[in-house]
Amino acid sequence: MSIKSLAFVLFALVTVTVYFCVPKKYQWIVLLVANAVFYFDAGLAAALCVLFTATSIYTATIVMERITSKRKAHIERAGDSLTKEDKRALNKKYRMKRKAVMIAALLLNIGILCVVKYTHFVLAQVDSLSILFGGDGVKDNLNIIVPLGISFYTFQSVGYLLDVYWEKVAPQRNYFKFLLFVSFFAQMTQGPISDYESLSTQLYSEHKFSYENYSCGIRRMMWGFAKKLIIASLFGTYTDALFANYESYTGITALLGAFCYSVEIYADFSGYMDIVCGMCQVLGIRLKENFLRPYFSKSIAEYWRRWHISLGDWFKNYLYYPIGMSDWSRKIAKNTRKKFGAHFSNTLPATIALLIVWTATGLWHGASWGYVVWGLLNGVFIIVSMWLAPLYTAIKTKLKIKDSSKWFRCFQVLRTFFLVTLIKVLPEVGGLKAGLGLWKQIFTDHRIPHSFKELFAFVTVDNKWFAISLLGVAAMLAVSLIERKHNVGKLIYKLPFAVKIAVTAVGLLIVTVIGGWAFCDFGGGGFLYAGF
Repeated sequence: MSIKSLAFVLFALVTVTVYFCVPKKYQWIVLLVANAVFYFDAGLAAALCVLFTATSIYTATIVMERITSKRKAHIERAGDSLTKEDKRALNKKYRMKRKAVMIAALLLNIGILCVVKYTHFVLAQVDSLSILFGGDGVKDNLNIIVPLGISFYTFQSVGYLLDVYWEKVAPQRNYFKFLLFVSFFAQMTQGPISDYESLSTQLYSEHKFSYENYSCGIRRMMWGFAKKLIIASLFGTYTDALFANYESYTGITALLGAFCYSVEIYADFSGYMDIVCGMCQVLGIRLKENFLRPYFSKSIAEYWRRWHISLGDWFKNYLYYPIGMSDWSRKIAKNTRKKFGAHFSNTLPATIALLIVWTATGLWHGASWGYVVWGLLNGVFIIVSMWLAPLYTAIKTKLKIKDSSKWFRCFQVLRTFFLVTLIKVLPEVGGLKAGLGLWKQIFTDHRIPHSFKELFAFVTVDNKWFAISLLGVAAMLAVSLIERKHNVGKLIYKLPFAVKIAVTAVGLLIVTVIGGWAFCDFGGGGFLYAGF
């Protein structure tokens, strides 16, 4: 069921009601049943896939735990008869067994994800190469269904697998509790990707009903629905018009349309997060925040610490650090120090890790060359900034530019938003070729629009809806500015009861009337990140 549908609202209402009516020790079972309803509604294949992932990861971690227990028992039985060399050999033997189990489970689940998401892409490349070299090509007659949330629950499960392997967390012995962690419906279609330690303790704990959690959670859900149904839906019509006919617009109009896509995807993705985080807050569960005012970032590296935070943390913890801190990367850095200098050698492991991470990030987002290039461009900007950091510092010192200067910070934010928008829009136009065509239009078409209507030629709605969309952006900006120092939800909660009720009533009116009206007129489609 779609998160923005009436069916989900009813589903959430029933789940919350039953959750607080049953004895608290059974609350986690209510969530597990809700997961089953959510997944079976998406189809039997989706439910079976998440069951397979949960079962394979659960089995692997239990086997690893047993191997560790056998090692300890072996050492205890042998006692003082073991020499240091014997203990070292014994530890290595059992460590290799654990590693084999971990690698098998890792390859199995990542392999399934790759087959599901990238088979068509690989076959398309093979087909192109075959035709290029005079072959008949390769027909792709496969009908592969992408299970609901596979990118998210696979990463979350693999993170747990690695944490158990590294002995950061103890394996969960209750299969059904582990299944709850893997399949928690609130986060499986678009995240956040949670770590086991922070999420599991909340899922398994007993929660009392809290009026503060209830009121703040409901208002956050309304804010999320407003973002999706009104702002994202309206700006989606603008970007659809731009992407379908970008060659006909002037360069400045095409650029404004690209900015609209940045607004759309933020309202869409953060709106989803507000809905599910708000619902979880009602339950007393705090999901990991996925956004921290990303469009106020002063660099692309900072932007990615503020946008889709949980995905960035996952890549950092399970790919970037293992690569950047590995023995072979350190060895490469050491060998290049004399020839290329300390700064280059010190940044080389990070450079290698970043290139791998951003290639993987691009592929995670989509099986196309557009997303591969998108990922690499983000990585290259971050790497070049890292390499040139001493030069930037020297230039700022010479020009007497202070990082604390408001004007300089404003320049950095605008520059970053411009670059992020250009990179973000590249794979979304309809492929890499079309994305590059939009870039060409932006930078080479220097025609000057002669009217406001021509400047915003991609706006296909009437003036009333256009004004509403601008008011929506202003509201998002105002909330973001306030959130820099205060939590808006807590501020509203501290208002007098009558004022608080009035604010909630106005919010509900906006969502139901304007949001419902927008939904009827524009539909709004699904959530953009659900496709990743």
